[in-house]
Amino acid sequence: MSMRWGMTVPLSGVPLAEHAAVFRGLADAGFTDVWSSEVNGTDAFTPLTLAAAWESRLKLGTAITPVFTRGPGLLAMTAAALAETAPGRFQFGIGASSPVVVGDWNAVDFTEPFARSRDVLRFLKSALAGETIDEQYPSFTVRRFRLERPPAVPPQLLLAALRPQMLRLAAAEADGVILNWLSATDVATALAETKEAGPGFEVAARIFVIPTEDADYARAVGRRMITSYLTVPAYAAFHRWLGRSEILDPMWLAWKAGDRKGALAAIPDSLVDELIVHGTPDECRTRVEAYARAGVTVPVMALMPTPELERGGAAALGELITALGR
Repeated sequence: MSMRWGMTVPLSGVPLAEHAAVFRGLADAGFTDVWSSEVNGTDAFTPLTLAAAWESRLKLGTAITPVFTRGPGLLAMTAAALAETAPGRFQFGIGASSPVVVGDWNAVDFTEPFARSRDVLRFLKSALAGETIDEQYPSFTVRRFRLERPPAVPPQLLLAALRPQMLRLAAAEADGVILNWLSATDVATALAETKEAGPGFEVAARIFVIPTEDADYARAVGRRMITSYLTVPAYAAFHRWLGRSEILDPMWLAWKAGDRKGALAAIPDSLVDELIVHGTPDECRTRVEAYARAGVTVPVMALMPTPELERGGAAALGELITALGR
């Protein structure tokens, strides 16, 4: 079973300036990794830079940094700076992201996501190795770029992937893959497409965790999350590929018709319980361990707010981190 144990940062309700105690608490509890995302909260790199400075015991990773919202050179420079700050501790996860994040929020055309992901991955492998790049890739062109400060220990490059084409690309050309929005029983289906990966291939997975015994609350939150994510075309196609068309068709039809309440009501408890980890801290930890047994080498929890955390504040959060640790 995986000896890695990750948490998504920053944690909700805690200012970045107060995360030194969070990082220390995570390391003390047995967490080995902190991973950041980049949607509409913090950027992917600032929380990890703070973690690098404040807690030397933690490995760092992005899951993910979009390949569209920064130019290739800037992606390489930012990754190189963090790799230099935390030598040997940083894994750089990249991915296509979504039309909303890329197009609606960052005013960039979301076109040919597979090609862009593939080409950025290839560019970064060369750039972070200190090579000069003067190349016309299928999706962009870079002229005479070379990092002034290539990292002595280049970061591993992980690629976010949902379906076979991207999963196979990750296996063929990346150091690992990042999975998202799947159950522990889905992991084998995804990893069947990565059989050509070399030794040491990392498999990170973001796992949404709602640590509360109030199942009604957890399922209500889970339903809202499912309608937010699984109506996005890429995630809808992913779950069709996983075999969930029949169970999700009623939700998709209601959503398409503009019936938001109907879409929520169409999601059965069983699906929420498959995709969202909830329960006591012990139950949540056991559920996350199931992902590791299925082949995930870096399970990464993403904590959702709960009434208990809102009532208990920093003390409750500290106790929860300890209870979820290893």
